[in-house]
Amino acid sequence: MQNPYFPYPVRIDEVITETEDKNLKTFKFVFLDPGDEKKFAYTPGQFGELSVTGKGEIPIGIASSPTEKGFVKFTVNKVGVVSTALHNMVPGDIMGIRGPMGNWYPWERMRGKNIVIVGGGFAFTTLRSSIVWLLDPANRKNYGDIHVIYGARSPGMLLYRDELMEWERRDDIHMHITVDRADTPDWKYNVGFVPAVTEAKAPPGDADTFAIVCGPPIMIKFTQPVLDKLGYSHDQIIMSLENRMKCGIGMCGRCNIGMEFVCKDGPVFTLNQLKKTPREY
Repeated sequence: MQNPYFPYPVRIDEVITETEDKNLKTFKFVFLDPGDEKKFAYTPGQFGELSVTGKGEIPIGIASSPTEKGFVKFTVNKVGVVSTALHNMVPGDIMGIRGPMGNWYPWERMRGKNIVIVGGGFAFTTLRSSIVWLLDPANRKNYGDIHVIYGARSPGMLLYRDELMEWERRDDIHMHITVDRADTPDWKYNVGFVPAVTEAKAPPGDADTFAIVCGPPIMIKFTQPVLDKLGYSHDQIIMSLENRMKCGIGMCGRCNIGMEFVCKDGPVFTLNQLKKTPREY
């Protein structure tokens, strides 16, 4: 049995600076042992613990899709000791990954349904994993219309810009990209906060439509009333929490909200489930 505290050794294969402030980077990791890649079998919505020797570890949502073989990706915001150390690492450096951890978006339950994905800021990582997975030919036929509403403070703070433009050109997904302020004269997409764009662009809620929401707390706070107004059932609003996690396996008690552990029972919850917990997230 794999020791849950023991990380798989990985090599940094590529580092991509995502945003103009250089605080968000995507790391492409390759497992040193190909067998470990098979053990690290994940589903979009899960997370992993990135381990840097001598610095510690941090929980980060998995940004790659299981349909992308030979590597795993994580997008990391430089905010603390571990993330800063990781940002200073280069291709070829060795570190560790624990996981995969937590639950995932309820893909089987959403099979045959329309999906509205709402994301903001750097919380778009697991949503990127979900979009790539949904658009894979083996999966796309199993779902209805897909709408994506994604926003950032400015064009230079958007993640995965090349992929966003590629998805925007497709006819099997509806992209609604927005920024709080357009600071470039050639910006041709939406300008406005994510909740307002959601109200204007998202389809009405019904029994055949699910909403997946992942973003900063302020975005979630003001998006929830919009989804209520559009008629979405709280059992069909899927939210992802990634706050306050430490051990990743429900042992340290750092991430509990009431009786639920975000790392083990989440990070994915329906809004109905969260309504039964203290407002501690």
